[in-house]
Amino acid sequence: MAGVGVIETPAGMPQSDAPDSTIDAPQDPAATMSTHYEGMSAFDILDDYEQRSLAHVAGLPEQLDAPGLWRGVGFRIGSKRLASGFNEVVEILPMPQVTPVPGAQPWLLGVANIRGNLLPIVDLKQFLEGERTVLHESQRVLIVRQPGGDVAVTIDELFGQRSFTDAQQLPDETLAQSVLAEGRYAHFVDRAYDLADASWGIFSLERLARTPEFRQAAA
Repeated sequence: MAGVGVIETPAGMPQSDAPDSTIDAPQDPAATMSTHYEGMSAFDILDDYEQRSLAHVAGLPEQLDAPGLWRGVGFRIGSKRLASGFNEVVEILPMPQVTPVPGAQPWLLGVANIRGNLLPIVDLKQFLEGERTVLHESQRVLIVRQPGGDVAVTIDELFGQRSFTDAQQLPDETLAQSVLAEGRYAHFVDRAYDLADASWGIFSLERLARTPEFRQAAA
């Protein structure tokens, strides 16, 4: 499984209610957590945190091993909540400094130097909806593998790991009539899940990277 970088690990991990009386000085929770996560990938950290958190919610731990469980990275583009498979996301990074490319498609923001490699930076919302993303301080980009080299796509908000089961999947006819499958989204979202009060579309970044129009401008 490809690792994802720069995903912030939430603080406040569950701790035991019964302190060890043999310890003379209290342990630093941050140091303990740092040691616990040493050597783990960012996705493993997210997975560990999710399981620890859900272990304190009645009725949820058993769902982690439910048949048909799907997990991925949740994010928002415009008003749409989407998720993509872990194997489709190479990294998650803050918005890098972008150098514009003259004559490029309007949704190609430019290129950025990421650890010595020049990567195209695509405004995914503009590619899909024709509306420019309003960039902000906490802007994130997903690094996506494509033939010929990686490409970075902007997202409006990062939700971290999301999990869905077959029982939560929306019927095909319901998906076809929802905003998750309107316009260009229909080419990349072929199933969706209903979780709490929101519907989530499973967005195929792999299919996006194979789309001729996208590849010609983002190669």
